[in-house]
Amino acid sequence: AQLTSGTTWHAAGLIEANGFFGATDLEMAKYTLELYSKLEENTGMATGHKGVGMITLASTPDRLEELRRIAAFDRFFDVDVQEMTPEQVKEIWPLAVTDDVLAGFYAPGDGRVNPVDVTMALAKGARNEGVKIFENTPVTGFKKDGFRVTAVVTDKGETEVEYVVNCAGMWANKVGKLAGVNVPLQPTEHYYLITEPIEGVDSNLPVLVDLDKYAYYREEVGGILFGIFEPVSAPWAKDGIPDNFIFGEINPDWDRMMPYVEEAMKRIPVLEEAGIQKFFCGPESFTPDISPMMGLAPELDNYYVAAGFNSLGILLGGGAGKVMAQWMVDGVPDVDVTEIDIARMLPFENNPAYRKDRVVEVLGIMFEDGYPNKQFKRARNARKSAFHDRLEKAGAYFGAYAGWEYPDWFAPEGVEPKVEYSWGRQNWFEYAAAEHKATREDVSLLDYSVMGKILVQGLDAEKYLNLICANNVAVPVGRCVYTQWLNETGTIEADLTVTRMAEDQFLILTGDRTTTAVQAWLRRHIPAEAHVFVTNITSAYSVLNLQGPKSRDLLSQLTHADMSNEAFPFLTMQEIDIGYSPVKAIRVTYVGELGWELYIPTEFSLHVFDRVVEAGVEFGLKHIGLQALESLRLEKAYRDYGSDIDNTDTPLEAGLGYFVKIDKPGGFIGRDAILKLKEKGYSYMMPQFLLKDPEPMMYYGEIIYRDGKPVGNIMAGAYGHTLGASVGVGPVENEGGIVTPEFVMSGSYEIDIAGVRYPAEVSLKPMYDPGLKRVRC
Repeated sequence: AQLTSGTTWHAAGLIEANGFFGATDLEMAKYTLELYSKLEENTGMATGHKGVGMITLASTPDRLEELRRIAAFDRFFDVDVQEMTPEQVKEIWPLAVTDDVLAGFYAPGDGRVNPVDVTMALAKGARNEGVKIFENTPVTGFKKDGFRVTAVVTDKGETEVEYVVNCAGMWANKVGKLAGVNVPLQPTEHYYLITEPIEGVDSNLPVLVDLDKYAYYREEVGGILFGIFEPVSAPWAKDGIPDNFIFGEINPDWDRMMPYVEEAMKRIPVLEEAGIQKFFCGPESFTPDISPMMGLAPELDNYYVAAGFNSLGILLGGGAGKVMAQWMVDGVPDVDVTEIDIARMLPFENNPAYRKDRVVEVLGIMFEDGYPNKQFKRARNARKSAFHDRLEKAGAYFGAYAGWEYPDWFAPEGVEPKVEYSWGRQNWFEYAAAEHKATREDVSLLDYSVMGKILVQGLDAEKYLNLICANNVAVPVGRCVYTQWLNETGTIEADLTVTRMAEDQFLILTGDRTTTAVQAWLRRHIPAEAHVFVTNITSAYSVLNLQGPKSRDLLSQLTHADMSNEAFPFLTMQEIDIGYSPVKAIRVTYVGELGWELYIPTEFSLHVFDRVVEAGVEFGLKHIGLQALESLRLEKAYRDYGSDIDNTDTPLEAGLGYFVKIDKPGGFIGRDAILKLKEKGYSYMMPQFLLKDPEPMMYYGEIIYRDGKPVGNIMAGAYGHTLGASVGVGPVENEGGIVTPEFVMSGSYEIDIAGVRYPAEVSLKPMYDPGLKRVRC
C-alpha cells in the first residue's frame, strides 16, 4: 500500500467542528481544523484548504430541535454556529430549494481540504521530524514475547519495535488479526456524484448538508459534488479486501442508488439537468457502533489501534493523532475515551456475518435523526439472557447493549412494545413512570445478567486488588465494596463493585462494555508470578436485581435465610436458597432503595425467575427496564462510568471522595495524584440539577449556566418521576479557578435546552433520600 491508498485518496475532504454532540469528537475535529489551516505554512505544501463554511439544514421540527441542542453544545466548546432563516440560506445558496427548510445552521469556520495534499503535507512534516515512511512494504506478521510485540515482519524483513500503532485504515482488521488483536471493521460501498460545471457555482460556496435527504453538497471545479449516506447500504469485500485493491474503485450500483440520488437532487434541482462527470463508488470502513477504535489493545501491552473513523478520517485525523500521542506518552488522554477505546469491542463483533449485517444501517445512521435512546435495528437477537423469552412475554421492548438484548421498558398488556422516537416524552414515558413508581413504593425486578462478572482468586488476590482499588477491599468475607480504579494521574479507569466471596476469592461486577478493559487492567497490574487467577464468569450466572421497600418481604417468602436488616446488613453477601437453587445474594442498590442482586447459576435461571415472579404478585412486583433504572439512579445521583464519569474525572471532583481511602495500608494506584489534588483544590465539582419546569427533557449535553455564564454541560439526564421533573448531573467549573461547595451552591442556575434556558435547582447531595434511610432500613 501507499500513502492515501484505500479510502483517503477518494475522500470528499470535508472538515468541520460543528454538528458534534460529544466532546471527544468535537475536540478532535477542532484540533484537526487548526492543524490543517497551518499545515501549508509549516510544511510549504499546499493542502487545498478552503474555509468556505458549512450550512446544515433542518427541515422538520424534530431535526430543528436536535440541531439547536447540538449548536448550543458546540458553542460551549467555542465553535461558531449561527442559526439562519430559510431566506438567509437561499441568499447564500441560491440554487437550493428552501421552501421546506425551517432553519439552517452555519459554521463559518468549517470547510474543505484536498485529502491527498493534506496527507502528503503531514508526511513531509513527519519526515522533517525524523520519521521514516516505507511504502509498498506489506506487513506479514508480528513477533511477540509474552504480551509485547518485539518486531514487525514485512516482505522486506523484520523491524524491531518498542510500540506498534495499527492505523491501516480499512485493512486494520486484517493487520489486527496478524497480531491476535480484535479490530471489528467492515467496508461498505460509499458514493458521490460529480457534475459538469454549473452556472452560478463558485469555489466560495459553503458546504451544504441536508441530513434529511442523506446528502451533502460542495463545489468541485465549477460543478457540484454531492455524496450520499444512504439508510440502507451495501457491504463490500465480505470475504476480505483484495490485496491489490489500493487505488481501486467499485462498479456503482445505479439501480440501488438512483432513488437516493433523485431525492438528493430535489434540494438542488439544477442537478437534474446537469451533465454527470463521474458517479463514484469506493469503499469506506465502519465500526459496529459508529465510533472510532483507538487506544491500547487489551490483548497486548504495546499494540495500539487508530482506525474505524466511519467516513470521518480526514476531519478527525489531526485530533486523533494528538489523542494517540497522549495515550502513548502520558498513558491517558485529556479527553473522554470511553466511547472510542478499542477495549470496548467484543470478539463476536468481529464475526464476518455480524459485521456484514450491522454495516447495512450504520452508514445512514450518521445522517438520521439522533434521537435519545435510539437503538440499532440490524444484527440483533443473538445474545440473550436466560430470561429473555419470559421478559418478551411480559411486554419488554429490548435495546441492544454490548450485543445483549436488554429490556429498555415494558409495555402494558395489550400494547405492542414499539418505540416512537422524539426529543420530548417518548411513547414509553408513562410505562417507565409506572416502573419507577413500583420500585419506589413496592418492588421491581430487573434482568441484570448483562453485567460483566469477573472472579479474582488466589493467595495474592487481596494484596493486588487492594493496590488497584481506591477503596479498601481488605474486608471480611461477605462484604461488598463500591470502588474506583485509578491511573497514576488520579483519574478513573473503572467504576465497579468488589465482593469478597471467600478469603482468597473476590467477585467483580462491572459494566457490559467494560468487562474486557477491566480484565486487561488486572493483567497489566498484577505480576505474572503472583498467585492470582482472573476468570470471566459472566455467562456462568444470571442476575436478577430485586429492588424496592417490599423486596425483603418478598424474598422472605422464598428462602429459609433470615433477610432482616440485623441478619443481612447493607453491602453484604450471603448464599441463600430460592426453590431448589443456591443463590448468591448481595444487598446493594443502584436505584436508592432496599434491594438485592441475586446471582443464580445459569442452569437454575428460570426456576428462580418463575418463583420470584409468582411470589411477587402479592407485593405488586413489576418488571422494569433500563429507562426506569436511569431515572431512578439519577434521582439518587449515582454515577455511570462512560456516561457521567469517565477517564478524565477524578473521584474527588466527581463527588466520589467518600469511596477513596487515602490512609489504607499499602496505598493504591493514583494515591499521590489524589493527595496533590486535595492540596491544590478542585477544578470542578459535579452536582445534581433538577429543572423547576416539569415539561422540558434533559438527556445529554445541555449547557449549564451559573449566574448567566456557561460553566459546564449535563453529562446524563432523565425524567425523575419522584422528583417531578428532569434531573441530571454535570460539572460546574469556575473559569479555570478553584471550585468549592460554596461556589457551587451560591449560584443561580439555568439549563439551556435547544436554545431556551430553564431555571434549575442544584445540590451536592442526592435530592432523593440523602440520608440513605431507605437503603439501610
